[in-house]
Amino acid sequence: MTTYEILTSPGNTSAVQRFTDPTTWGTFGAQWHSGEQKNLQCCAVRQETHDVRTFIFRCADFSALGFEPGQFITIAPVIGGQTIARCYTLSSSPTRPFAFSITVKRVPGGAVSNWLHDHLKPGDSLKASGPAGSFTPVGHPATKLLYLSAGSGVTPLMSMTRAACDMAGNLDIVFVHSARTPTDIIFHAELTRMQAAMPGLRVISICEGLGDTAQWQQPIGRLDLSLLSQQVPDYKEREIFTCGPQGYMEAVKSLLREAAFDFAHYHQESFDITALNEEPLVEQAATLNQQDVFTVTLSRSGKTFSMPGNQTVLAAAKKAGAIVPSSCSQGVCGTCKTALLQGTVEMNHNGGIRQREIDKGLRLLCCSKPTSDLVLDL
Repeated sequence: MTTYEILTSPGNTSAVQRFTDPTTWGTFGAQWHSGEQKNLQCCAVRQETHDVRTFIFRCADFSALGFEPGQFITIAPVIGGQTIARCYTLSSSPTRPFAFSITVKRVPGGAVSNWLHDHLKPGDSLKASGPAGSFTPVGHPATKLLYLSAGSGVTPLMSMTRAACDMAGNLDIVFVHSARTPTDIIFHAELTRMQAAMPGLRVISICEGLGDTAQWQQPIGRLDLSLLSQQVPDYKEREIFTCGPQGYMEAVKSLLREAAFDFAHYHQESFDITALNEEPLVEQAATLNQQDVFTVTLSRSGKTFSMPGNQTVLAAAKKAGAIVPSSCSQGVCGTCKTALLQGTVEMNHNGGIRQREIDKGLRLLCCSKPTSDLVLDL
C-alpha cells in the first residue's frame, strides 16, 4: 500500500505532512457530519482505573467513522426518560475506524458519567452526533511535539499518540502526564508498551503522591517550570498540546509565559469539559422592537417561526419545537452545526467550527444571531 510505504520511509517528511493534513483522516472512513445523529452499539467496556472506564462502540450499520485525532463526539443517552447530551473525546485512533472509544471518568454527581459507569454494557445502543472539535494536530505541521495532560485530559492526546504510532509517523513526541498517584494513571500500561515500540515517543508520568505504590521511579509533585526544563529541555522547540482540568491548563499557560514561550505553537482544549457538561448555559429571553424580528424557515420540515435579533437561533428554534442536536451552547462542541441556505447571521464561536466549514455555509446555531430572515437546512 503506497501510504504505508511513504509513512515508513526513514527521514521522509511526508509522514508529518500526512499526519497534519485533514484529507488524510477522511480516507479512513466515512465523514460523519457533526450535526448528524447515528445509532452506536457498545461493543466492550474496559476498566482503566478505579474511576475511569473506556467504552468501545461501533456504528450500528457497521460503517467506518472518519475523524481527526483529538476530536470528540456528543452522546445522547436517555436517562430517566430524558435525553441528555454530553461531549466526550474519542480516545481511539482514527486509523482504526470500525471500532472507536470514549474514556470517561466518573464525576461525583455527574448524570451521564455515572449512568455510563453504572448502566452501559456491551450490546446496548445509544444515539450520538459528531465528531467535532478543533483540538487536533491537523493543520499544525511539526516534527517535535509536546503533549501535556492531567487526569482524564489524557484522552485526546492518547488518540493523537495512537494515530502517530499506527501511521509510523516518524515524529518526536514527549508525552507528560500528571496524575494523583501511579494507580490513577490512565493508559499507563499501553503508553509503556508504545514507548518501547515507537522510537520517537518518550512518556513521563508525574504523580502528586505514591499512594499504595511502593516503587516509583518517575517524578513526584506537580509540573512546574523547573521540572519541565529538566525533563524536556527543548520544550521551546516543540508544538505543545495541553488538556486537563481548567486549573491545570491555567498553570501550564502561566509557567510557559514565565519561560517566554511562543504561544503561536501552543494549543489547548478550549473549554472545561466538566463545567460545560454539568452546567449548560441558560439562554435569556429577549424583548425587541418589531423591526428587529426575523422569520426563520426550516427547509426540511417546512416549519416557520419568528424570532428577535438578539436571541440565538438555537434558542428560538427549540422554543418553536424544532429538533436541533446541541450540547455545550457556547460555540465550542460543534454539535449544532447547520447549513445556512439563505440569509445572514452574526456568529461568535469559540472554536467549534472551522473556516472551511464556514466557507461551505455551515453555522453554529447556539452562537448565531440573525441579521436577516433565514432558511436553515433542518
